[in-house]
Order: sequence, then structure tokens, then C-alpha cells
Amino acid sequence: MTKRINVGLIGVGRLGSMYAEFLAHRVPQANLVAVADIIPERASKCAEKYGLKKWYDNHHDLSADPEIEAVIVVTTTINHKQVVEDAAKQGKSIFCEKPMTLTLEDARGMLKEVEAAGVFFQQGFQRRFDKGFAAAKRKIDDGVIGKPVIFRGSSRDPYRPSLEYLMPSNSGGQIIDMAIHDIDIARWYMGEIKSVYAIGGVLAYPEIAEVGDTDNVVMVMTFESGAVGEIDISRNGVYGYDIRAEVQGTKGAIQAGYLRETPILVMTEQGVTHDTVPYFMERFGDAYVSQLNDYLNNLTQGKEPMLKIADGIMALRIATAATVSLTEKRIVEVGEI
Repeated sequence: MTKRINVGLIGVGRLGSMYAEFLAHRVPQANLVAVADIIPERASKCAEKYGLKKWYDNHHDLSADPEIEAVIVVTTTINHKQVVEDAAKQGKSIFCEKPMTLTLEDARGMLKEVEAAGVFFQQGFQRRFDKGFAAAKRKIDDGVIGKPVIFRGSSRDPYRPSLEYLMPSNSGGQIIDMAIHDIDIARWYMGEIKSVYAIGGVLAYPEIAEVGDTDNVVMVMTFESGAVGEIDISRNGVYGYDIRAEVQGTKGAIQAGYLRETPILVMTEQGVTHDTVPYFMERFGDAYVSQLNDYLNNLTQGKEPMLKIADGIMALRIATAATVSLTEKRIVEVGEI
């Protein structure tokens, strides 16, 4: 019989509430024991919904709970460092959502505490667990398209988040918040990134300028292999949630991602139409579940995770380099950062 792990979930906001449902009903190895949130009402309602006996209004008490073996961190990014370090000091195994934190200094601090405690840590990047993105990786590794030479990534949200969320002090800025997913996939498919050049601005939502962020950015990069790539991110993909990746090789190309949610076309005299993916919850729900199952499977079987803390740090390093490029309007070598 597979051992169930007593899990504590820290952060039950928009994404955290999804995680609570997954852990309670779709991750067989998880025994959700308690939740914590700095908004007490949110934590108590979540605990009531899933029949949990315990909830906390702070992460310290949850991490100190002797019944909890594993901590799932889905708080606001700016709080990841404190939460992860506290859980590590309590000897808990840790799963942390992306981005791991907002600055490389904080990331190095997290690494130091995790290594000092000797606890298991898995970095969250759910796109690697999406069936399409994972299948594309296997095809690339099998040499189906030959040597990869060009990468293209695209992430377009259907609407902008709140201005409070968009403040770089909270989100890290559009590149760290959004493009970090594409950066991780680019590394996974193509290898390490050597340099990056980013351009962008406030092109769709004038109010975003008030908080010092952007709404559209294009990044061009070179890989250590000599291959090249580009990533575009947008807050105004008003037609739907549009997430794609493409790799062109010497013997062909492969595309991952889709826009049509329901596999039907409506064909009338007015034209041919289909629906689109609403948002990330619908698009990557199964990938989030697979990621959590993978985390607990790795933990119980003593396996090395595909995504380690070093992957979180490298993705953040590249995103930071791109942010510097956007600000200073120059090519930035990742080695500078």
C-alpha cells in the first residue's frame, strides 16, 4: 500500500484554493491535514470546505505542526522566501510554486537554508507536466526533428490582473511573473540560455504605467549551443488564454499548446468558429495535479525531482537578466547576473 503523506498547504488564494481541491480529491498520496493563510477567513472557509480539523492564520504555526510532513507553498511570491526557510528549519519537505522568489539574493538564501536542513525540495513549473509539452520534449530528445535550432514561446493572458498585483514589488514585473514559465520550457527543450535582449512597454493598458510595469514584452535569446529563440508575453490576449511553444530543428519542427478548448468547429454562412481556452485553471488543471502527484511520488520513493531548486534559481536568473535588458535597452549576458 502506498504511504500517504500528511500535507500542509500555505496560501489558499486563487491558485491555493485550486491546490486545496487537488490535494483533497485528486492526489491519492496526499492527506491534507491543515491550511494556512494570512487572511483568517480564507483559511477557515477552506478548512471547513474540505473537512479539515486545523487551520492557521500564519505559516509559522503550520510549519511547526508535528503532524505535517510536507509543506506546499502557494503564497504571494514575495513571501516564498520566509515561508520556505521556516519550513526547512522545521525539517519539512517542500514544494514551492513559481517563481521561487523575486530576487537572486533571496533565492540564494533559500538554497542555503534548504541545503543546511537537508530537506527535500521540488520547484513548481507545471508546464513540464502538461501532456503536450512533455510529449514535445520526448520527441525532441528522440531526435525526431533533428538538431533544435530555433525556439519560440508565447504566453498571452486574456485580461490584466489588478494593479496591486502588477506592482513589481509584488510580482517581480511582467517578465519574472509571466515569462519565467517560457524560460523554463526554453531551457528544458534547448539547453542553457547565454544572452537575452528584451523590448516592451505599456501598449494596451495605460494605467499599468502608474505601477511601473509593462503589458507586452518580446525577448530574443541565444543559447549556449548557438541556437536562437524568442518569447513574447502579453496581458491583452483578449480572445483567450494562449500558451504555445515551438521548436524548429534541422529535420522538422514541433509545436506544443493549443487554443481551442472544445474539439469542435461551428461552420455557418457567417463563418467558421471555435471556442478558446478561458484561463490557466482550465488549461493546466491536469498538469498541476500531475505535478503534485510527481512531488509526493518522488518524496516517498526517494527519487530526484525533475525540477530542483537550482532550476528555480536559473529561471529567475535569466528572467532577471531579461528585466535588466528591458530597463537598460541592451543585450545582457546571463553570466553578468
